[in-house]
Amino acid sequence: MSGLVEKVVRQVADNMVDNFLFRLMRDPYVENLWELIATTMKVTPLHLMETVLRAEKGKPLGRPFGSVYHFSPWQELMFNPVHLYRLPVREEKMVKTQVTIGPAAKKPLKLEIPLMITGMSYGGALSKKARIALARAATAAGTAVNTGEGAFIPEERESATRYIYQYHRGRWPHGNKREFYSLADMIEIQLGQGAQASTPQTTPAQKIDEELREIFGLKEGEDAVIAARLPEVESKKDLKNLVFRLKEETGGVPVAYKFAATHYLEKEMEIALSAGVDVIVVDGAEAGTHAGQPLLEDDFGLPTMHALVRAADYLEAKGVKEKVSLVAGGGLFTPGHFLKAMALGADAVYLGTVAVMAMIHTQMAKTAPMEPPTQLALYSGKLKEELDVELAAKSLTNFLRSCVAEMVLGAVALGKEDLRAINREDLCALTPYAATVTGVAPAYRERMPHHPQATAGEEKAGAEKSLQ
Repeated sequence: MSGLVEKVVRQVADNMVDNFLFRLMRDPYVENLWELIATTMKVTPLHLMETVLRAEKGKPLGRPFGSVYHFSPWQELMFNPVHLYRLPVREEKMVKTQVTIGPAAKKPLKLEIPLMITGMSYGGALSKKARIALARAATAAGTAVNTGEGAFIPEERESATRYIYQYHRGRWPHGNKREFYSLADMIEIQLGQGAQASTPQTTPAQKIDEELREIFGLKEGEDAVIAARLPEVESKKDLKNLVFRLKEETGGVPVAYKFAATHYLEKEMEIALSAGVDVIVVDGAEAGTHAGQPLLEDDFGLPTMHALVRAADYLEAKGVKEKVSLVAGGGLFTPGHFLKAMALGADAVYLGTVAVMAMIHTQMAKTAPMEPPTQLALYSGKLKEELDVELAAKSLTNFLRSCVAEMVLGAVALGKEDLRAINREDLCALTPYAATVTGVAPAYRERMPHHPQATAGEEKAGAEKSLQ
């Protein structure tokens, strides 16, 4: 009997496939099912879906996690291990990972590792549980967590030993209050971000629960609005006054200036340096966000690598590289990305999207197969209450420690006893494009003629050390 059933099933399946193939081969192209394949090859599945979503709603889209494009060619840079030219470091424990952010400030921010958690706000992006998990992980790993453009959470501050308050563009009654930012170890004046530039954003009243409404100080039915401009900063003088006031009111914690990477980068930095900031934060075009418009994510700003190189060169040209810290963010996911960013001039890097992914870790099984994993972490997430805070904090801590351990191994292979000592001379570029963008020597010859890798003195010192 089973043999007969199998024969029938095979015959039915064979007939169905035959009929399907005959239809594909005989139907006119405009009526053919294959037209869908041809269309998606031209339009791409991404663009096709975003087209129909726009047609459905008639409103700007909110795509999570930023641009789908990889603008910065990190894979086209390679590190140069050493053997006798310069000796590798004897032991991993000899490599220093500490970094001081805002060294010229009265109260510099001292970190055990150069990886920081970027601003992902409570309410605007993440749930309270997710925010607390980020803070706990940052504390365990010896780094800082950034509040983002959202509400102040006392429990988060209690969980974070190093706390960055983002002085944001939110226009709600309880935003940017002195009682909040005076508790911070650093203040970041945010005038824009890589995934959304300086555009306004709104969280509709119906998506704000009672607890968050109370924290924001909003009336029932009132939206939470992030403006295009920081209301009190309309000029260079305004920024200088704000920086001075924040330093006075906090007793001298570092004050940072964060902006979306732009071709006007040097002009923005000139204004920031004139205002007396201690830290420059450049957010590249690959930066993530809770929900940004595809136009802004894909077609605005400078790639992280390009912006970082220009920012580092500008600080060097102004002679303030040792006084003003440079932090880079946007599309950085791996220890290789982090170390290359530092080699190109960053004192530390911001992690956002990858931190959320690491935090969720195995808990994503709770959402499969019906919901995306982010439903565990987002403020609007259907499963946000199911996030295990302790497990999330442990997972992210492990990720940060793993990344730093790999970076330390990289330093050993480069013969550098401090992560901050790694620079462009430790890199080579696989393509002329990457070499031109970064000023790094191309891999196909010893060095760029117009950008010497090392001075004669440096080469002599390296040779002497290798013979010791």
